[in-house]
Formats: sequence, C-alpha cells, structure tokens
Amino acid sequence: MSLPHDDVPIAYLDATMAAASPPPSKPRDDRVNGAIFVAVLVVVMWCVEVIDTISGGDLERHGIEPHDPDALPAIAAAPFLHAGWGHLIGNTIPFVILGCMIALSGLRRVIWVTVIVAVVAGLGVWIFAPAGTVHIGASGLVFGYASYLIFRGLFSRSVVHIGVGLVVVVLYGTTLLFGLAPRDGISWQGHLFGAIGGVLAAWWLDRREDKASGPADRTPVKVSAV
Repeated sequence: MSLPHDDVPIAYLDATMAAASPPPSKPRDDRVNGAIFVAVLVVVMWCVEVIDTISGGDLERHGIEPHDPDALPAIAAAPFLHAGWGHLIGNTIPFVILGCMIALSGLRRVIWVTVIVAVVAGLGVWIFAPAGTVHIGASGLVFGYASYLIFRGLFSRSVVHIGVGLVVVVLYGTTLLFGLAPRDGISWQGHLFGAIGGVLAAWWLDRREDKASGPADRTPVKVSAV
C-alpha cells in the first residue's frame, strides 16, 4: 500500500537523504598534505643530486641494473638519482605539476599512485631492459602520473577527471609519445612501464573506491507499512 509522506519511517528518510547527498569533498588539509608529499620527494631528489655532484657522480651507479638480483632494491632509489642537473630539472617541472594535480584527491591517493607506478616501472625495467645498463631518474614516475591522470576519467567516468585527462594530453601528449620511442641513452622501458603503472593505478584505485562505497549505497531500501 502507498504511504502518506508523514508516515514514511524515519530510517527510510535518513537512508534516502544519505544516498541523495553528494560525497564529501577532500578536506583542504588532506590536499595540502598531498602537495607537501610531492614537494618532499622533489627536495630529496635535489639533495641527492647535490650529494652526487660533490661525490663526483658516484651515486649514479646505484640505479636499476636489469637481471641483477642484487639491484632489486635500486627500484626504490632510482627515481631519486639523475644524470646531472639538466636531467633533474627536466623531470622536476612535470613531476611537480602532475603530482600536485593528483594530490588534489588527497594524500593517500598520491602516495598510492607513486608506489604503484614506481614498483611497476622498476620491475618492468629490471625484467625487460638489456643487461649491462643502469637506469635512473624520475621520468618513470612522470609518465605514470600523466597516464594515471589521462586514464582515470575512463574508469571513474567523472566529467572533471575526463577534463583533467584532456588537459594532460594537450600539455604532454607529444612528449609522452616521443618518450616511448626506443633511443640510446634513454630509458624508454622506464617510460613505458611507468605509463603502464599509471593505468594500473587508475584502474585499481577506482575499483577500490567502488568497494569502499559498499553495495548498500546501490541497494533500494525496502519500505514496510506501519
């Protein structure tokens, strides 16, 4: 039987209002903390380059050496090592821009994206790059950040995310394609697997959000006559 509006149970009204209300936005402090995280990574990169310059470039040999089991820990260190100041500056600018764009979704988001991209890029280089080479630099993270922002909208179907992805394509699309071309002295494997890591991060984190929302958010509430 149909119910007059005044007779609808309070629990049903609460559930309906909760379902209709938009999800809360990220607290401002969380976005700021995300940007601080990106800044801290950059500061570490620059400090490492200062130490590397003073030591005569000795740190660069501690990058990823493909197929060498002893070099696996270098997956964590390689993004902080660069082949000179030009290399570092070239990575810093897009790293900050793209990283801060991801940080707008909060600290946890930018940390997860960074970890996923670093691991996928590092393992991809270690497995598929030729032996006898050393791979360093944050460009794998840059490519991962860019691909994450581009593909996130495809998984979330958010107009905002799609718009951000289009902006990234306009700003960095040509650079991304050029960076994937095999060239001597360039870790195109790091670029490729960094980009793959970004796509995986976008897919996995979107699924994680769907699971966190729970099926109750999409299940109709049954109404009993009183």
